[in-house]
Amino acid sequence: MKKIVFLFFILYGEIYGQGIDNRWVFGYSCCAGNFGATDLDFSSGTVNIILKQRYMNFYETNGAISDQNGDLLFVSNGIYVANALDDTMQNGAGINPSAYTTTMASHGLALPQGNLVIPFPEDSTKYYLFHETSDDMNGTWATLYLYYSVIDMTLDGGLGAVIQKNTVLLNDSLVEGRITSCKHANGRDWWLVVHQYHTGLVYKYLITPQGISGPFTQDLITPRDVYFGQALFSPQGTMFAYYEPFGDLDIFDFDRCTGDFSNIVHIDINDSAFAGGAAFSPSGRYLYVSSVNYIYQFDMSASNIDSSKVVVGIYDGYQYQGLYQNFYLSALAPDGKIYINCGDGSKYFHVINSPDSAGLACDFVQRGLPLPRWNAFTIPNYPNYFLGADGGTVCDSLPTGISDIKSPIEEFTVFPNPVRDFVFVNQSAKEPLLEISIVNSLGQIEAVQFTSINSGQYLQVNMGGYASGVYYLQMRTVKSVVTKKIVKQ
Repeated sequence: MKKIVFLFFILYGEIYGQGIDNRWVFGYSCCAGNFGATDLDFSSGTVNIILKQRYMNFYETNGAISDQNGDLLFVSNGIYVANALDDTMQNGAGINPSAYTTTMASHGLALPQGNLVIPFPEDSTKYYLFHETSDDMNGTWATLYLYYSVIDMTLDGGLGAVIQKNTVLLNDSLVEGRITSCKHANGRDWWLVVHQYHTGLVYKYLITPQGISGPFTQDLITPRDVYFGQALFSPQGTMFAYYEPFGDLDIFDFDRCTGDFSNIVHIDINDSAFAGGAAFSPSGRYLYVSSVNYIYQFDMSASNIDSSKVVVGIYDGYQYQGLYQNFYLSALAPDGKIYINCGDGSKYFHVINSPDSAGLACDFVQRGLPLPRWNAFTIPNYPNYFLGADGGTVCDSLPTGISDIKSPIEEFTVFPNPVRDFVFVNQSAKEPLLEISIVNSLGQIEAVQFTSINSGQYLQVNMGGYASGVYYLQMRTVKSVVTKKIVKQ
């Protein structure tokens, strides 16, 4: 893990005016008394608990988005999509077709991070809903399909409609849920990440105004199973963490420009947990792991992150109506606090009040937020919608009105690297690209065809037919020739 300087330009207390992730939705409508819907509303900058009458039930899977004022636009529990009036959205029924979905129709799916909502880049009226279910009920419980659906909020009088549903983006054995996303370094596009079942392979997709490109693959070493856990990016997008008891904790650096993970730190938690979650502090300085009976804090700036571990919370054994109120999934909220749900039905969230403070000064409080109604173990899966461009990097290529001078080698970014099939070239050079060539280890040069995608922002080169080894990609413009080393897997 490289040395990290923690700069935090957007305070969470200032984000609440932007609205779209200010509403946390959960609860049941099935029964009287303590059952019913509850919203946590952060629009004022602090948490406000709102009792709702809502037909949709939430078990674990939860995908929602609000408008700039914090008013809910739509929500999904993995079974269907509901609009702001709590009605099934037009064409919103029947997502995630499978036998397991049918068995869970009354409750909602039980997949951690099984839904994720991403706004269309440069189109404020449309949204992607990425979603999964369990497809293999014969032992593995793995996911076989990564789907996406498209919601258009201009339809049905502004209540929205699903205009594309259950489109298969990926067919493979996948870890159920754990769908995560991070803004590209240009501040507009998105990286989407899912995990192959029982291997260390991740699939990465790039979401741009022209659509979805990929998958790009990378081996992150640690095999991942369907044990309950959590995957997430830091608020700044520079780090990525994955925790579940089968593979324990991995922490990576993340390059928002190329989508590459690097500098793995693997940490064996070595406790008795069967499930768990994780959350970064607002500055990204600290990572918290919620591991059933323990809350651990890790310092991302430490020379040895494993040795920086501090136990900041130990489950006190409290039960509510016979149900253990221990620690499960975590989420950083717009008020700058981290909320942790329980691994069973509960009327509480645990709270880390000062997550950017070291050790016990982080002020972890068990059952720090009492709830008026039951929550199973729902918690939102929001990426950082407000992460801007990584200014000054070659991938900050969107128009800014500021002219700067880049050396020729900085004007081309090649990814993914290593490459399996397709390599993409991001060009910020002013002069047109005349030719792309591949040079092998013998110095033999072959001009190759390339395809312009995303209105010329990315160029695609097919290397699927090349043998494994080291190659050099040459980009020739009117003024220069730039060479990049790439590894073909």
